[in-house]
Amino acid sequence: MNPELQKFDEVVAGLTAPGQQFALEDRVIGGIEYRHYSAIPANLGQYFLQMQRHADKDFIVYLEERYTFAQAYAHSAEFATALVERFGVRKGDRVAILSRNNPQWMMAFIAITSIGAVAVPMNAWWTTEELDYGFGDSGARVVVADRARIERLAPIVDKYELQLVSVDNCAGIATRHTPFAELLAAFHGATMPAVEVVPEDYATIMYTSGSTGHPKGALSSHRGILSALYSWILMGVATKLVAGESAPVHGFPAAGLLTIPLFHCTASHSAFMLSVVIGRKLVIMYKWDPQEALRLIEQERITWFNGVPTMSAELQAAAATSDRDISSLAEIMAGGAARPPDQVGKISGTFKRASPGIGYGLTETNALGAVNAGAFYVANPGSTGRAVPAVTQFRILGEAGVSLPAGERGEVCMKSPANVVGYWNKPEATAEAFIDGWFHTGDVGYMDEDGFLYIVDRIKEIIIRGGENISCLEVEAAIYLHPDVSEVAVFGLPDERLGEIVGAAVVLREGAVLDAQALREYVTPHLAGFKIPAEVFFRTEPLPRIASGKIFKRQLKADYAAELANR
Repeated sequence: MNPELQKFDEVVAGLTAPGQQFALEDRVIGGIEYRHYSAIPANLGQYFLQMQRHADKDFIVYLEERYTFAQAYAHSAEFATALVERFGVRKGDRVAILSRNNPQWMMAFIAITSIGAVAVPMNAWWTTEELDYGFGDSGARVVVADRARIERLAPIVDKYELQLVSVDNCAGIATRHTPFAELLAAFHGATMPAVEVVPEDYATIMYTSGSTGHPKGALSSHRGILSALYSWILMGVATKLVAGESAPVHGFPAAGLLTIPLFHCTASHSAFMLSVVIGRKLVIMYKWDPQEALRLIEQERITWFNGVPTMSAELQAAAATSDRDISSLAEIMAGGAARPPDQVGKISGTFKRASPGIGYGLTETNALGAVNAGAFYVANPGSTGRAVPAVTQFRILGEAGVSLPAGERGEVCMKSPANVVGYWNKPEATAEAFIDGWFHTGDVGYMDEDGFLYIVDRIKEIIIRGGENISCLEVEAAIYLHPDVSEVAVFGLPDERLGEIVGAAVVLREGAVLDAQALREYVTPHLAGFKIPAEVFFRTEPLPRIASGKIFKRQLKADYAAELANR
């Protein structure tokens, strides 16, 4: 084994020894034995109390708003009191958050989980039809939303008797709502309500697109989220000890640039919640723009950046010709999709003082999984890294259900107390994906002798566009609603910027006439914009099928990818 890897593993072993900060123990959870952190807090409410350790430091910066850790926690406590006293929210009730990234999103999350309610972050790009499904499935009746989302909710407010809390200027909107700021003023100075919450209580439902049509709500316990957070904290401590670092990187206090939606685990967990314990300032971008990102990195002395690979590639291209002082930047992470290996060298070449990195995790694992960073990433740019210590286990399963040795390809499976409890209201899907504590990811990969994981394919019919998971079946179902469509197959096509885009092969009914733009307009009310096919291929012959009768999507994907490449 590489001496540096061996040194890292030895440091982790020391930190997790009995009596140490990250001591491990074996614990049975839901009938399954896991490795577990002995000193983990009982719930997220206790975890968020650590904000007081950084009370006077800046925590959230967004446009003209700026909050310290103490101010953010105080407002969270005031809003939590409003949820209990004004809206009657009790332990176990679901409360939705439906908004673009902003400080109120974070405060609402802290409040909801601290009083034992279940936070339901919903995809801010969903259409009214998709939101109808989300509220019907989750049972959330109180929702924190911004103006654009309230307008989409208007047609279903009465259907679900929704109580809306608005987080921005909603003047002129006819839909009933209570301003977030008004609630803070009404309950000014209130302390966090005391609610008994145990580790196995439910904390979040986060929706993820799978291969079976409608998004599934991944249901997590407090223990699950905290296990992920403690693993990343452990990894950070071990990395610094190996490198001999004690002072802030490059002399700058920790500061992160938040570019990805908080309704994804990568943002809500590794950006927002991890910042709570390490005292990291988070600067929220209103929308992604590489030049604006460079300005904020210089102005706010950003040390940590995370986004989908597209973002880091665009940041690198912009930085290559910029004269801004970005010397504070120390980490450039990516996740949500594969980063082309050639980008790694470009990033390390342009950002001389910053270390590139990538992570692999899923909503079902609370984003915990593997990480590849620094010199190891430059040396192994095709790998998503080694398992984050110290409670996560990987194994590669073959078709016969047996673990495969290093170098052999099979389904990537993960076991950890960070895995979610299952899928909300979907016991069959839960039983299929979670077997004896192991989550079956649907990804195909292999591990090398040093434990580096390589993802090479997908089993499930999922397209990953710019970090967003898209169900092929869901898009097909929307297209099939069109009366002129006889057959359709949806698949991912390679794209240099987004990783993949949505492609659709369509066979029309005899005599029908339809073009791509008209089809896109037809499905717009049914699908969020990122799910709408970028490429539509109309065919006169039937779609190809394999012996079992299933559509031969792999062939369609290969044929149309070649056609695009030759345009």
